[in-house]
Amino acid sequence: MDNLIVVIPAFIFTIALLVAIHEYGHFWVARKLNVKVLRFSIGFGTPLFRFRGEKDNTEFILASIPLGGYVKMLDEREGDVAEDELHRAFNRQSVYKRFAIVLAGPFVNFVFAVFAFWLMFVMGIQGVKPIMGNLDSNSIAWQSGLRSDDLIVAVDGEDTPTLNAVYEQLLEAFIERKSVILKLSDQRNITFKLDQLDNDVEPSSLQNIIGLSLKLPVEDVIISEVTPDSPASIAGILSGDQVVSIDGQSIDHWRDLVRSVIDKTGVKVVIEIVRNGQYFQLPVTIGFAKKGSQTIGRIGVRPKSVTPLPESMYAMHQYGVFTAISKGIEKTWDLSLLTLKMLGSIVVGDASIKNISGPFTIAEVAGHSAQMGIESFLRFLAIVSLSLGVINLLPIPMLDGGHLFFYLVEMVKGSPVSDAIQEIGLKIGITLLVMLMSIALYNDFTRILN
Repeated sequence: MDNLIVVIPAFIFTIALLVAIHEYGHFWVARKLNVKVLRFSIGFGTPLFRFRGEKDNTEFILASIPLGGYVKMLDEREGDVAEDELHRAFNRQSVYKRFAIVLAGPFVNFVFAVFAFWLMFVMGIQGVKPIMGNLDSNSIAWQSGLRSDDLIVAVDGEDTPTLNAVYEQLLEAFIERKSVILKLSDQRNITFKLDQLDNDVEPSSLQNIIGLSLKLPVEDVIISEVTPDSPASIAGILSGDQVVSIDGQSIDHWRDLVRSVIDKTGVKVVIEIVRNGQYFQLPVTIGFAKKGSQTIGRIGVRPKSVTPLPESMYAMHQYGVFTAISKGIEKTWDLSLLTLKMLGSIVVGDASIKNISGPFTIAEVAGHSAQMGIESFLRFLAIVSLSLGVINLLPIPMLDGGHLFFYLVEMVKGSPVSDAIQEIGLKIGITLLVMLMSIALYNDFTRILN
């Protein structure tokens, strides 16, 4: 995994912050509706810090296990309630007030996601311009008609000033399994038929399948160091050699070399080098290395130098203060629908359960995004927050959505759902959540072990 010094604090901060936001939604609306709150806890287990508020003597707790939280309200079903406080008990409230209190948690998660996206767009996200370099003839990009020096300016009508913005739009289209139209700077339109990809293709492999390649300034790729006993060392590559091509594909920048081997673990390639003015073709079987939970191809060489990209290759994905509000709302809405569609695809078997991630993957992504900068971390927080909002609204007993479903039934029939039905629903909810968490943990461990 990434540096644990960054990963662990980033993960704890992410979970604690988003849980606090979610539970504060319940807390705030309960207070506004005059329901007495007994305890507001962030985390479970042994309290690390606690104090009591002036209003209602509410106990505020920060506990040792930061993987959840809860708001405990006065309720006759959980203990005796004094006669003079019965009107403030949660169970004595109208179904509409109970509905509002429960809905407030996930709703605030969506509000926070909008805020995080808004702040991210106002600050701006710097990235490289999506100008294409050499493309693999087997890639979707090449077969769709994209060529070297093409500049992608929009995907399905959405402006894409940076390569990352292009990938975001393509990822959404991939999950929905739909074709997208890429608009180029010369006004040509290119269609990517992502609806024809197999269902078992994972989002993590999308970048390699599409095959977009960034145009880079030409420089000599000269090896400064060869790792002992590495594939390059075994093949006879030496320090000072210049890499000219791999399997006939020209290598004009260090990133070309990385891209040529990163997804070819165990593949035998022919690397052409120049040594003292002479050309040699050396067969190399690409090795592997771990990068977080991924296995990537490596040959065991380091560059003599890597020329920084010129400023002209960078662009800023940024909006004004007011435009960013609508963009934040639009982004939250689109990704929320996308999350629902992804969950639906998994349920009906149109998408692999490998796409479900657990706490270890979240921790890794949290650490990685934190290292990339505040804009990247804000985007990560927004996505996790809206995901929590969507999941909590699912009509599964134990989740907020399960309670809301029972309240809707109560509104229709005019009386609460029976305790027996609620107990059955609770057992179903526990079973579903245990299954979901088991799948998520299994996927996490599989990624780590692989």
